[in-house]
Amino acid sequence: MSSCDSTATYSAKDFKSEVKPVWCPGCGDYAVLSSITKAFADLGLKPHETSVVSGIGCSSRIPAYTNTYGIHSIHGRALAVGQGLKLARPDLTVLVAGGDGDGFSIGGNHFLHACRRNVDLTYIVMDNRVYGMTKGQPSPTTESDWDASAMAPPGGTGMTPFHPLAIALAAGANFIARGFSGDPNGTAQIIAEAIRHPGFSFVAIMSPCITFREEQREWKNTMRSVNIEPTTDPAQAARRLMTDDGFNCGVLYRGNRSSYGKEKKASAAVSDLDREFTL
Repeated sequence: MSSCDSTATYSAKDFKSEVKPVWCPGCGDYAVLSSITKAFADLGLKPHETSVVSGIGCSSRIPAYTNTYGIHSIHGRALAVGQGLKLARPDLTVLVAGGDGDGFSIGGNHFLHACRRNVDLTYIVMDNRVYGMTKGQPSPTTESDWDASAMAPPGGTGMTPFHPLAIALAAGANFIARGFSGDPNGTAQIIAEAIRHPGFSFVAIMSPCITFREEQREWKNTMRSVNIEPTTDPAQAARRLMTDDGFNCGVLYRGNRSSYGKEKKASAAVSDLDREFTL
């Protein structure tokens, strides 16, 4: 990360690193990266006061492409790392990024407990309903009858797809929204609102992988903005989410739970940490 002036105002460009993204042509993650950096700038954040944490996968390359502090961590464990960072450094703005495989398969248990623990951070999952980096296997969110790849079981998995937003609500997430990479400005606004909202904020971003799922080009015609006010009532949010077809974008739920560890303060020195472990 380049040096930062604590009094300066930063643009979206200032939050992008000099590392060139290596995603496939047409990948939605390019637009998601732009939405993230635009959200950081719109919020008036500073690169040295911001951290991006990820796991493993195509979307988890995000920390390398941002000019903030970053951690490219272990497969499925990004939320554990991000929560630890936020609790140790509550002064930092922490954003955790990943994909549907990293977040909902190997990382599924961490996802559930991060929702209920409610640490004040934002979790973005770029969902393309496929394992893109490992060449096209079905993920937890893949449709049960998807049979377009030789790497998928004949006739599809036959399993009910994971419903991230409904599960996040049931597990206790404090803010739930969905964005679309084809609407980078709208997605940037959602990300900014998620960061501002206290507690664990979850944003699922539909991000097409046209290399292995070319039919997802049609998402630009099926994704739509929600025309209703987000609710603070979990029961009402549950009714909305359980009838949701996966293509509604916007903020769907705003909770009012207190953040975990809100009363904790960053230690002033290493010696203060040492005293905590003195027998």
